[in-house]
Amino acid sequence: MAARWGWGLLFVAVSLGFLQESSTYEVKDDHDKICILANFSVLFTVEYNIKDKKESKTFPLPESAKVLKNSTCNKGNSSVLAIGFSTHSLEMTFERSKGFYSINNLTFRYNLSDALFFPNSTKGGIQEATAGTDVRAGLNTTYRCINKDRINMTNVVIFLSNVTLEAYLPNNTFSPKLTICCEDGGSTVAPVTTSTPTTSHAPTTPPHNPNVGTYNVTGSGGICLLASMGLQLNVTYLAKDKLQSDVLNLPTTASHSGSCDNNTIFLNLTSGNTRLSFRFAQNTSTEKYFLQGIVVSTRLPPGAARQDLSAFNNSLSALKASVGKSYKCRAEESIWVTSNASLNIFDVQIQAFKIEGGNFGAVEECQLDENNMLIPIIVGAALAGLVLIVLIAYLIGRKRSHAGYQTI
Repeated sequence: MAARWGWGLLFVAVSLGFLQESSTYEVKDDHDKICILANFSVLFTVEYNIKDKKESKTFPLPESAKVLKNSTCNKGNSSVLAIGFSTHSLEMTFERSKGFYSINNLTFRYNLSDALFFPNSTKGGIQEATAGTDVRAGLNTTYRCINKDRINMTNVVIFLSNVTLEAYLPNNTFSPKLTICCEDGGSTVAPVTTSTPTTSHAPTTPPHNPNVGTYNVTGSGGICLLASMGLQLNVTYLAKDKLQSDVLNLPTTASHSGSCDNNTIFLNLTSGNTRLSFRFAQNTSTEKYFLQGIVVSTRLPPGAARQDLSAFNNSLSALKASVGKSYKCRAEESIWVTSNASLNIFDVQIQAFKIEGGNFGAVEECQLDENNMLIPIIVGAALAGLVLIVLIAYLIGRKRSHAGYQTI
């Protein structure tokens, strides 16, 4: 049921969930000034227990949902948009930092005792699910994302679509300047307000290849991800009207964490101000797993027009292998995230979902390694063929020379 739920909700979300109209919500401060203005559609899918099996329920945010009193403006560095319906609530926590605002946390509180939404649930009471998001834009900039954005939580998946929002508004209305999400073909990195760069700076000299780190993720069923790889981040940014490029090796001392369910695995790596998040998925029909998404955030060097960089790509199909086997590649692989960031992966061996005995399974070599092995084979075969041709020509020539003599 859990595997079917993970893929089935995608069909439901596309077919049914995003037919509903989006609604507008606003949060005002004590002076009646709007600090959060948001218009969006939301679709929830919740997995819960009924008797001896699991059930899933998919429903939209009702039109009757209202802004709750615990919504706040500028409490510390945070502002909160809390929306309630029935005995359930959705809460978005906005943070403001150095010219940007972002939704750092999305929290859904739902009541399993509500039989209208969760019929026959064997468990009651308020449950809470939370996750971070990639929603981020510059101050005085409107964030827009028409296509759906899937946010995974424990037992909950939330789809946001038709999103237009802004926090810390200067004029009680949406700013004309836009940040377009990557699902719509843009980037969550806020647009730069400085002049267009006139020249490009050559990339800095790359450091040595990164050391190989080992990471794992454990779920309720044991180890769900094993990874051994060296990671190198490439970033491009604007500094003094010139494009600069920097390369950063992720140290093996980076801390790691993660989570997994039947269809999705997250691996998070953190070193100082740099954070990488990997999302792995599997296709049950082809029995393949692959790297589906990467989120990158890092602090840029002094002199950069923006101090922070954030980028993500959720439509990858990299590091693909059969379930039960490990993906291995000695060659350097480069994965494009956005025009501002890419990731080089060195000497990787990785396995997701089905892992026996906590060890890597049989190896599936990457195409780059197969090509590298094929080249010397082709060269060797060509040399052997050349030697054979020379030998045959020599023998034929020798036979003809003997044929010119007569026996006395």
